[in-house]
Amino acid sequence: MDELAMLLPALAGKRPNVAIFLSGAGSNAERILQQSQDLGTPFVLRVLVTDAPERSRARELGSLYGLPVIEEDIRAFYLANGEKLVSIRTEKARQLRDQWSGLLRAKLAPHAIDFAVFAGFVPLTNLTADFPCLNVHPGDLTYLKDGQRHLIGLHQLPVELAILEGLDSLRSSVILARPYTGKGEDMDNGPILGISPEVPIDLQGEKLEDLRALAAARPAKRPAGGYQDRLAELAALNLERLKRGGDWQVLPGVVRDFAKGLYALSGDQLYYRVAGKFHPVETVVVDGNQREPVFASNQA
Repeated sequence: MDELAMLLPALAGKRPNVAIFLSGAGSNAERILQQSQDLGTPFVLRVLVTDAPERSRARELGSLYGLPVIEEDIRAFYLANGEKLVSIRTEKARQLRDQWSGLLRAKLAPHAIDFAVFAGFVPLTNLTADFPCLNVHPGDLTYLKDGQRHLIGLHQLPVELAILEGLDSLRSSVILARPYTGKGEDMDNGPILGISPEVPIDLQGEKLEDLRALAAARPAKRPAGGYQDRLAELAALNLERLKRGGDWQVLPGVVRDFAKGLYALSGDQLYYRVAGKFHPVETVVVDGNQREPVFASNQA
């Protein structure tokens, strides 16, 4: 077995400094901000970061909780450099993403961040190589198809995929985000630190076969603004239910456990500390204050 490596190195008795990254309404971020006010919180929030200063609630939340806000408008940055589309699909776009990440890196340096939380943060960034970054994802990443994680992708796509699979329920996942290379296999491939309780899927009386036929009839290229159909409507509804029943249960709990140093890796195997001892796990079901480790198949 490879040597056990703590995902958050020991910090000589001090609480880790945390940055929260957000792009939109910030409801996930707000749950962590609320928890940070509790006595005994095992981390210190230092700063909020946003790529969308005019659209996100970062300024409002920063004011409410007395935190500085780092703003680096990614759309404005791409436009200023001759790119209308914010992406990493071309070599130039990837170079711009690295330059943009460098601007964030410089602004973050004075805050001495030990780990970050991507709480509804859209852009990929290789700041994930600088310090651990926890990312909440609207899909159960333990669900495999042909040996691969199936419920991947951005926005409501994982929920659509779960519906089309005929699943009865959804879960949110929190992963340790990894640096990207611009390849598809980079998507949502980090260790799964936690999954939420199950949130039942509500199809509002629609038949699965009708939704599958609707998906099959969609144009190959996604229209601007997304598919405006019944499947998209149901996915949006269930995504909101998953945020409340999934994200809000698993993300704050994983952040606390990570700050306490409860996670480690040996090679690609995740370990979780239970009663002072590390055990190999597939992940941990986190429901508020409740923990249920899902032990790895090689657990003795």
